Amino acid sequence: MELNKLTKTNKKKIRVGRGIGSGKGKTSSRGHKGQKSRSGVAIKSFEGGQMPLYRRLPKRGFKSFKKNSTAILNLSKIQNILDKTKNNIKNTLDLKILKEKKLVNKKFLKLKILGTGDIKKNIEISANFASKQALTKIEKAGGKINIIKQ
Repeated sequence: MELNKLTKTNKKKIRVGRGIGSGKGKTSSRGHKGQKSRSGVAIKSFEGGQMPLYRRLPKRGFKSFKKNSTAILNLSKIQNILDKTKNNIKNTLDLKILKEKKLVNKKFLKLKILGTGDIKKNIEISANFASKQALTKIEKAGGKINIIKQ
């Protein structure tokens, strides 16, 4: 109880720039002239002439322009494509056909087949890469996969 009497909880905010007699008048504790005496100025990442942190640390990595050049298709997606009658794909499937039917974006340069899902139709697929699971599932369905060497 007695501790609360010693510390003041309702302190008034110091109002700067209210005359010389207030003790915080004239320059309002900002000193004379210079960038920091002006209003609305913050010197971001300036460390007083010391080499700044963002320049002391090394540059790391780069952004590759050809990062997403491989189209990835799961077996379930391939089965969906084959099931739809409007696609009209008979028994061969490769990146060129997928681009023509607008099932894959034209920016892709390579095709990768992954083994999630199942495939029922026997189909011949030409791709740049394929997972082991995808290979076994396609061969089990009676299909064939050609891996293109680049």
